[in-house]
Amino acid sequence: MKIHLIAPSGASPDMRSPESALHWLKQQGVMVSNAQCAQRVFERFAGTDAERLGELNAIANLDPNQVVISVRGGYGLHRLLDQVNWKAIAIAVKQGLQICGHSDFTGFQMGLLAKTGTISLAGPMLNYDFGPLNEFGESEAPSQFTWTHFQSAVENRRFSIAVPDAQPWAGAVDLSQNIEGMLWGGNLSIITTLLGTEYFPSDKQIMGGILFIEDINEHPYRIERMLLQLHEAGVLGKQRAILLGHFSQYRLYEVDRGYKLDTAIDLIRKRVPKSIPILTGLPFGHIKDKLTLPVGAQVNLQASTKGFVLEGKW
Repeated sequence: MKIHLIAPSGASPDMRSPESALHWLKQQGVMVSNAQCAQRVFERFAGTDAERLGELNAIANLDPNQVVISVRGGYGLHRLLDQVNWKAIAIAVKQGLQICGHSDFTGFQMGLLAKTGTISLAGPMLNYDFGPLNEFGESEAPSQFTWTHFQSAVENRRFSIAVPDAQPWAGAVDLSQNIEGMLWGGNLSIITTLLGTEYFPSDKQIMGGILFIEDINEHPYRIERMLLQLHEAGVLGKQRAILLGHFSQYRLYEVDRGYKLDTAIDLIRKRVPKSIPILTGLPFGHIKDKLTLPVGAQVNLQASTKGFVLEGKW
């Protein structure tokens, strides 16, 4: 496997993580190019806007038999969206290039989908997936789950996952039919930020879609507020299913008085038609064990109150 790195968002806060990741990938027989981008720093970003934009647009000229992976998320991509050469990158993807990331990288994925209808991969990034550190700053082995699903997506262009968890918000699921639609989504904060812009997929694109979302460091009331915004903008009602990944590293307070993430989901369940299942437990987000998902691909979903199976090939 050949991986080409880009750093379009935040600077690496700790160089031990990318160094550990590069060492581990080399042990797996992976060839990595442009590793030096992980060391760039300008203010809070991984380089100036011009450096990051130039690097991002340059992937259109790469050997298409490579996988482009973002070093990390943070913030920074939104500043570049109006200057991305979407058409050239889409041509490279059609020739075989694969592009992977999550978190802040959701902005690029939504823009690429909105502008060109092109598929990208929501999946692992260099620092925290292939170079995780423990609480003492020591290197840990990457998740085998993440690595296995990443390889399957990249090499076979397919994925399959069964989630056997009870689904209290499944709604009126029709078990006699499979749910088919375009898989799209990513980080909830980024998706909501793009709403109403040219980088948000069109109504025609997302109609009958399967939306997946996740987030980090967002209190449940903020998650509720963003979901209400998507609902009131007509987005949630256009979906055939809504998949909730992990919402991690938030803190509840005494003032919440029992309000929690389940409370927010309950409210959304009451607003969204029961014919649209809201399913939880998708292994995706800012977590160790994560899937690699094809943003913009047609997928198949089988769901019940006892769990769901999601699979696709592209």
